[in-house]
Amino acid sequence: MIALQIEHVGSFMNHLLLKEAFDRFLVSEAQITTFTTFSIDGQAHPEYYEGDASDGGITNKATDTQTHREPLVHWKDIRSFCVQILKGRRLPLSFRFVFQLSAGQIRRFMEKNELNYDPDDILGLFLNIQYRNQTLTVTTGSSLRVFTLDHSVDQAWDRYVQKFFTACGLD
Repeated sequence: MIALQIEHVGSFMNHLLLKEAFDRFLVSEAQITTFTTFSIDGQAHPEYYEGDASDGGITNKATDTQTHREPLVHWKDIRSFCVQILKGRRLPLSFRFVFQLSAGQIRRFMEKNELNYDPDDILGLFLNIQYRNQTLTVTTGSSLRVFTLDHSVDQAWDRYVQKFFTACGLD
């Protein structure tokens, strides 16, 4: 796990809110405090789109139901709502976004980093973004189904996040 204090908050927020850099992450939870606190639990409700393939889900033609949907929403699906809450003349009092990789992304991550774990033993690879007292902090985290003293997954995830930030110009 690493904790990074973001120095160029404006640039980071531009990437987070106005660009697609974080769109592929799933949202485990989001909380924004302005004049009140807005909370999003990140849980997807595919029944809302029942029979509608326009949301990006895969429709089974035989039953006309959604299949293969993630249990959580993607950042791209709620980003515009968060922008609406955050925009204005005043800075928010605080916010927190907890992002994680999808099961498919975890599998690719494990293969690319040649990690000797069953991808099903990785419950989550997390990116926690928190703003409070005019300070923006990002921490990484992982959750494993098994106990191990091996930190290779954590170390690979930390490197991945640092490379991701560098690729976005968020050094």
